[in-house]
Amino acid sequence: MILVERAPAKINLSLHIIGRRADGLHDLESLVVFSRAGDCLFLNPGVPLALSLEGPTASAVGELDDNLVLTAARHFATRFPLAKLGAFHLIKHLPVAAGLGGGSSDAAAALRLLARTNQVPIEDSNLHEAARMTGADVPVCLLRKPRIMRGVGDMLGPFVLLPPLFGLLVNPGVPVETKAVFAQLKLAPGEISRFNGHPEVGESPSAESLIEILHKGRNDLELAACRLVPLIGDVLAVLTAAPGCRLARMSGSGATCFAIFKDRHSLVRARKVILQAHPAWWVKSGILS
Repeated sequence: MILVERAPAKINLSLHIIGRRADGLHDLESLVVFSRAGDCLFLNPGVPLALSLEGPTASAVGELDDNLVLTAARHFATRFPLAKLGAFHLIKHLPVAAGLGGGSSDAAAALRLLARTNQVPIEDSNLHEAARMTGADVPVCLLRKPRIMRGVGDMLGPFVLLPPLFGLLVNPGVPVETKAVFAQLKLAPGEISRFNGHPEVGESPSAESLIEILHKGRNDLELAACRLVPLIGDVLAVLTAAPGCRLARMSGSGATCFAIFKDRHSLVRARKVILQAHPAWWVKSGILS
């Protein structure tokens, strides 16, 4: 029987860089949510490990053998030597190198499919270790729930019950290399940024308090990414000017930006206006949760 899992986009509502570790990696704190927009991953269990792709953004994906879906499956097989693997088929909708954690979400979907196939509980520590070994954003994508992640993505806070967020995602169609954005920060190994702590979110903030908290936060990669790709600044300006927009910010290392609107009507209207003015842009609306 063919199994299927959604791989939703990951959105960084905030992204604070704490500093750079001695090993060169950057420590961060980020409030993460997920969108209903995303990729779709299928698994035909019990056949040799393989991956095939289709979809509107599949042509932008690199070498298949380096794809995180296969990397995740190999880490799963290492930790569960008797496990059945299978052939994956990925329908790619999310833009690539877009700050949405698309590859990581695909990998997390692969781990959920393999866990289902082999009757491995989602809380299994070996499953979570496979996620950590696959990539920095894979652990938070495994359970797809709002929470704060810290460190390099390996330290996950408790789940946060957020109010419905009317969100619009916009990508201008320009890929952004994460490594190049972090290089713009010019933090030396061991250097600490002027980080002042992530605002306290709480277990179940109201819509008003959440927006207030987010306005106190930021994305520390936004300015760096705008230097590399000035078009990101244009997207942010368009979103900020949209009637009903309560917050506009870049997600991850870009170039996708998001806006949170006061209600569904203003969200739908903004989506229509932006698509009319910029038909080549990737634009998705929906609830962020």
